Amino acid sequence: MPRADIVQRVRYFVVVMGFVAVVAALVGIKAAQISSLIGMGKQMQKAGPPPETVATFVAERQTWEGTLSAVGSVTAARGVAVSNDAPGIVSRILFDSGATVREGQVLVELDTGVERAQLASAQARQDLAHLTATRSHTLLASDSISKAQVDSDEAQLKSATTDTSALAAQIGRKTVRAPFAGRLGLRLVNRGQYLTSGTPVTVLEAIDMVYVDFTLPQQRLAEVQLGMPVHVSIEGAEASAYDGAVSAIDPAVDSATRTIKLRASVPNKEEKLAPGMFAKVSLVLPQKGSFVVLPATALIHASYGDSVFVVEDKDGTSPASPGRVQNGKDDAKGPDGQPAKMARQQFVRLGDARGDFVAVLDGVTEGQEVVTGGGFKLRNGSGVVVNNDIKLTPQLAPHPENH
Repeated sequence: MPRADIVQRVRYFVVVMGFVAVVAALVGIKAAQISSLIGMGKQMQKAGPPPETVATFVAERQTWEGTLSAVGSVTAARGVAVSNDAPGIVSRILFDSGATVREGQVLVELDTGVERAQLASAQARQDLAHLTATRSHTLLASDSISKAQVDSDEAQLKSATTDTSALAAQIGRKTVRAPFAGRLGLRLVNRGQYLTSGTPVTVLEAIDMVYVDFTLPQQRLAEVQLGMPVHVSIEGAEASAYDGAVSAIDPAVDSATRTIKLRASVPNKEEKLAPGMFAKVSLVLPQKGSFVVLPATALIHASYGDSVFVVEDKDGTSPASPGRVQNGKDDAKGPDGQPAKMARQQFVRLGDARGDFVAVLDGVTEGQEVVTGGGFKLRNGSGVVVNNDIKLTPQLAPHPENH
């Protein structure tokens, strides 16, 4: 074989071997990387997902007064559609829409020109009859006239007096007055308008005291008594609640809804309650109860029941359940050196709600730490990190700002 061919083959061999060495090195590097990733994956799988940041609340016990909740409607304690008694043409309007009036204040006057002329004529006849009757009594004393003439003159005086009173009453019927003190509604008539009898002029309502009508199930009838206190709240109103008392209980149960109707009297000196408002009513019962409570934000509602996430140490213990161990380990530490935390889903049985709180009848004990923010991203056994730097403060009587 010629020397040139041998040299050329050697060169080819060297090139091939170099290529094989490069490929082998690349394969080794990739194998090391894959092995490292697999190891990291096993470590992450062993460590589990990273902990979620949550806000928490320590379950506390509060004493609540017993209440029955209902919805009602505000009505005026005294309200009437003011209307005219006699027909006529409006001659004067003496009020403005929304004005506050006193009892007996004149609101509208109808034209009484004809009646006043008739009254003047009747008054003249009455005056004449009075003079005639007085003269007849004087003459009777001297036996100048008969007793029959005196009786006739007295009858004429009574008839004239009656006619005068009737015309005065007819004129009074054409003057519309406020039947009681209160606030007027919108003006519904205009000057020069002809009104038939009973035409609405405006609405008058006394709102220094209002009624709140509401209903309760018939099963609660035995618990309700006259004079029981109530708290009334209006959605969006400045004041959180208005205090009143039960003033009337309907003796009959509604056969359609099986509910009893109640009426509460509520002072309204500041006139913040207006007839027609929708109201939330809490009827205060004599007895009180002590409950373990949580913020409503801690609850997770589902078709299979209500639950919360209880925060515990990863060794399975918590301040409220000492000595409880799930995995037998006590060396799980968090980033801050403290025992690592986990969330355990716990089903609960709920009671009444007050403001931002809900009473928990079963499932959570006083002192347990419960997730109130971020629970939607948790599952049973998830690791958690508690951060309460920014959280809402629950209140029994919240006052949210209206933006």
